[in-house]
Amino acid sequence: MSGDLGPRVAIAAAQTFIVQFPDVDLVLVGDQIQIRSLLPQSSELLNRITIVHADDVVRMDDDPLMALRQKRTSSMWVALEMLRSNHADACLSAGNTGALLAMSKFLIKTFSGIERPAICKSMPVENGSTYLLDLGANLNCSPMQLHQFALMGAVLAANIAPSDRARVALLNVGTEDQKGTDVLQAAHALLKTETKFNYVGFIEADGIFSGAVDVIVCDGFSGNIALKASEGVARFISKRIKSIIQKSFLTKILAVLASSLLKLLRNELDPALYNGATFLGLQKTVIKSHGSANEKAFLHALIVAREQVIQQVPSRIQQVFIEH
Repeated sequence: MSGDLGPRVAIAAAQTFIVQFPDVDLVLVGDQIQIRSLLPQSSELLNRITIVHADDVVRMDDDPLMALRQKRTSSMWVALEMLRSNHADACLSAGNTGALLAMSKFLIKTFSGIERPAICKSMPVENGSTYLLDLGANLNCSPMQLHQFALMGAVLAANIAPSDRARVALLNVGTEDQKGTDVLQAAHALLKTETKFNYVGFIEADGIFSGAVDVIVCDGFSGNIALKASEGVARFISKRIKSIIQKSFLTKILAVLASSLLKLLRNELDPALYNGATFLGLQKTVIKSHGSANEKAFLHALIVAREQVIQQVPSRIQQVFIEH
C-alpha cells in the first residue's frame, strides 16, 4: 500500500506476474476496498489472488522504530506475519526501507551466526551482473559482519559465478593491501582465509561495473552512496543523450540511424530490470522494491522473489553458516 506510487503499480504488476508464472499464487495485503477497485471484476486470474485486509499503512516518512512499535495492523506488518507463519513463501514491499528492515528483523529474524541482515542488489556490469552489499541496512560494520556479508553474497552469486566459487572483493579506496581503514584491513585478513569463495582482494569504486568479480562487499554507508551515485550517473547520461539528439537536424538523423543500437543499450541498462533488493540473512525471503518503481520494475522484483524461493536462498545461507 505504500511506496511512492501507492498500490496501483503493484497490483498491475501482480496481474502480469501471475499470467507469466502459473506456478505462483499471490496474496495482496492492504486496504481491501482499494485493492478490489484496482482488480478486474471478473477474471480467472482472481482465483490465484487472495486479498488480506490491513487497517493501517507504514508511510514513507515514518520513523522505523515508531512503525515497529505502533504499526502492527499495517499492511507491512501483516504481510510479514503471514511470511513468519508460513502462509507465504516470500514478502515484497515498495514501502519504507527502514521499517521493513526493522519489522523483518523482529518477526522473521536472522539465522544463527548472522548478526545483521544486509541489503543486496544485482548491478549491471560489462558482462552479466554483480551483487553489491550492504546497501544501507548497516552504516557501520565490524570485520566479522563484512565477512558474514561476503558468505551470504557468495551464496546468492553461485548461479552467476563462472566457476564453482564466486569471486568476492572488498570495496576500498585502493587495491593495495595496505590501503583502507582498520576495519577494512581486519576484514581483508579474515576474507583471505576463507575457502568457501574466491576472495580476490580490494576493488575500487571505478571497478564496480567492470564485471571482474561476482560479489562486492562494503558497509551500508559506502554501498548506499555507490548505488545512489550510479543511479544518478545513469539518469545524467540518459538526459545528456536526449539533449544532444535534439540539438540539431543532423543529430536527429544520426539518432535515427543508431536507433537500434540505442534501443539495445537502453534495454540492457534499464534500471527496471535490476529492481528488487534482498534482505540477506533473514530466515525467509524478503525483497525490497524501489519506492518509485514503475510496473515493469515491480514486476521484476516479483520475479526476483520467485527465483529466490525456488533457489532456496535462505536455506542455502543457513547451511553455509552451519558448516562454517
